[in-house]
Amino acid sequence: MTEHKVGTREEWEAARNALLEREKELTRRGDELARERRELPWVPIGKDYTFDTEDGTKTLAELFDGRSQLLVYHFMFGPSYQAGCPVCSSSADTVNGAVPHLNARDVTMLYVSRAPLEKLQAYQRRMGWSFPWASSNDSDFNFDFGVSAPEEQISPLLQAGVPPVVERLAAECGTTAVGYLTEQQALSAFALSDGVVYLTYSAYARGVEIMMGFYPLLDRAPKGRNESDAEEFWIRRHDEY
Repeated sequence: MTEHKVGTREEWEAARNALLEREKELTRRGDELARERRELPWVPIGKDYTFDTEDGTKTLAELFDGRSQLLVYHFMFGPSYQAGCPVCSSSADTVNGAVPHLNARDVTMLYVSRAPLEKLQAYQRRMGWSFPWASSNDSDFNFDFGVSAPEEQISPLLQAGVPPVVERLAAECGTTAVGYLTEQQALSAFALSDGVVYLTYSAYARGVEIMMGFYPLLDRAPKGRNESDAEEFWIRRHDEY
């Protein structure tokens, strides 16, 4: 017998309608926040960055690929990694289908990691992805945007011990805990105007959760995300479930 509250269809409809008002309120607030994001001041990028791509070395401006807007997902795949982060990989599964629609709205979507391009391409083939992916291994791009850190900066943070989830994720990436934590995921937005590249927006931590398309669906399932600190971390690469 279910332990969840049970009611009539009429009771459900009354509760659902009350919730719908809250959902509409959240939608309106989301629209307002989107407008406020677009109104953030733009920061000109004065530093020259270069990236290794399948079409050769490119500058940040060239990554726009003829469009005026660029979204960069900072994918956790450091030089010592042998495979990409499972969490980043779970979010990347939804991007292939979105790319044509973004391109149609003058937006280029690109992934950037510090691992050598050959590693990125091999992993991309394994995962079946086709979105553009560039290596920033020979530039300060990741460090300047706060998504990479030197190992000597990370090591002191682990002197008290390594959390089990970090140990597991590091092992799944084929690196050490220190090597794993030198990277973090993030999303950055850029604009290109009159030949100048501007940073317009960035998001970290749970701000990048919008990339994980399965979470909003789980939020609407009867048990929700069904996650707790006591449970084993469940996210896997799609070919490992």
